[in-house]
Amino acid sequence: MKKPAKAYKNLDYLNSREARPIRILAEYMEPEKRFCDENIQHTVVFFGSSRVEDDKIEKKNTNKYFHAAEELAYLLAKYSTKIECAEENEQAYTICSGGGPGIMEAANKGASRAGAKTIGLNISIPYEQDANPYITPELSFEFHYFFMRKLWFLYHAKAMVFFPGGYGTLDELFETLTLIQTGRLRKPDLPIMLYEKKFWENLIDFDMLVECDFISKNDTKIFSYFETPAEGFEYLKPHLAKSIENFILK
Repeated sequence: MKKPAKAYKNLDYLNSREARPIRILAEYMEPEKRFCDENIQHTVVFFGSSRVEDDKIEKKNTNKYFHAAEELAYLLAKYSTKIECAEENEQAYTICSGGGPGIMEAANKGASRAGAKTIGLNISIPYEQDANPYITPELSFEFHYFFMRKLWFLYHAKAMVFFPGGYGTLDELFETLTLIQTGRLRKPDLPIMLYEKKFWENLIDFDMLVECDFISKNDTKIFSYFETPAEGFEYLKPHLAKSIENFILK
């Protein structure tokens, strides 16, 4: 008689509704082990449209966002080995993206160009989301559950950078703002950086939300704008050094 499959080798069971808690737990524990193995404790996370391209010539000129994201990631990745609290030749923090094309690819490309490790937290969706080629292989992930992916975006984050994007970018931005506003994310000094003030002000009227008393004036101070990679880099440098130093002192 053929032996029955052990439960942990039974793929029909592991992919069933009843085994969902196991799959969720796996998307917490397996990334945690890999992050530990690769000594990942701090990240700078990039968000933005998956639909911008490196050298695409178009009337809307959105490829400028790709080049700006790549340059900022490059500057930050180079700086990650220069923070005094970083071990010699080690990165104090790691550039992280959603792992796909567009701004995600730009961030991983910039970090890779600096010779740094770089993280890609991919997600299984029907389109747009193949892993880009610049992710460090040991730090390339594929998630099924959006909420587990979101957890890992935030868990190690020491700064979050948002370039123009669509629903996914807005989802991540507003979830982060909500968690900070409500005190559920215990990182009150986490920098939230928005690239190109004109884009964001045309898209979202934060002042109207204040006028309607839907948010307070202080809620608009949760995030900051920047216009160039150099400006964003100079703003983030002291924040990153201080937050990582404070983490080590704890």
